[in-house]
Amino acid sequence: MTHLWPLRVYYEDTDFGGIVYYANYLKYIERGRTEYVRDMGVDQVALKENDGIVFAVRRVEADYLAAGKYDDELVVETELSHATGVRMIFDQKVKRGDQVLFSATVTVVAINKAGQATRLPANIRRHSKP
Repeated sequence: MTHLWPLRVYYEDTDFGGIVYYANYLKYIERGRTEYVRDMGVDQVALKENDGIVFAVRRVEADYLAAGKYDDELVVETELSHATGVRMIFDQKVKRGDQVLFSATVTVVAINKAGQATRLPANIRRHSKP
């Protein structure tokens, strides 16, 4: 399943030249992953309160391919490419129409209250590709 999350580039997202500031792409994909997990039916607040599990980014491999600009309408595409017992690997793109501006592979791990890796709930692991 590819999840789509639309956004518009606001002035606050840009640098002096009206170009999306590079770190904001990380914010965009974070929001895209959050909405993807929400659409999977996972309530992250309840997961933390009931199971003591939170998600933490372990690794990001990113490519900046083209510039987003002020007032652009963009879409964050998120796909869960793989899930193991404790980690999820997401493939994400930020696009303007058909043009890919930014792509990233993001590894997210489940951690417990002590900050140690812990097993992902089965309902999350089921959403990964076979």
